[in-house]
Amino acid sequence: MAKHFGLTITDEGLSFVRDEAAIAREAALDGFYVVRTSMPAASLDAAATVLAYKSLAQVERAFRSLKTVDLEVRPIHHRLAGRVRAHVFLCMLAHYVQWHLRRALAPLLFDDHDREAALAQRASPVAVARVSPAAAAKARTRRTDDDRPVHSFRTLLADLATLTRNTVRLGEAPPITMLARPTPLQDDVFHRLGLAL
Repeated sequence: MAKHFGLTITDEGLSFVRDEAAIAREAALDGFYVVRTSMPAASLDAAATVLAYKSLAQVERAFRSLKTVDLEVRPIHHRLAGRVRAHVFLCMLAHYVQWHLRRALAPLLFDDHDREAALAQRASPVAVARVSPAAAAKARTRRTDDDRPVHSFRTLLADLATLTRNTVRLGEAPPITMLARPTPLQDDVFHRLGLAL
């Protein structure tokens, strides 16, 4: 606010006057924001610059996911530079793995699995992003395309956590390793990830 007023302070009092020119200059920009980059226009045009700026929300969401929602990486107080770098590396690696899992498993999650359709609906990078019609239907019905319940990333991990590997020993016989039979959902997840049990 101080930039919009001129102050006069004397021994007898205080007076102020509005700086109408400064107020008018700022009012002309109401509703606009400026994004500036050091990248040349040939490698990052105006639309790509706005999209890159808006992708900062994904970074903030990833940080929140790392610390609280999904991965629960708690603050660890390291003092040595090598340990700090290792901790940051492990956090970023965990996020990278999670990002790939969410992409591969998007049809089973509340995540938007038809990003091209969502982008096609967007008239401009400045316009509000919308989810695809398929994702909107999935959120509304809470069912996947193959009529299964839709999961959050956390509930899907909890479901996968029920798959157990047990070591059984009967008497003096050598131990036997047994893997529980996966549920149809677990089978589908492993298939989508290209993993075989």
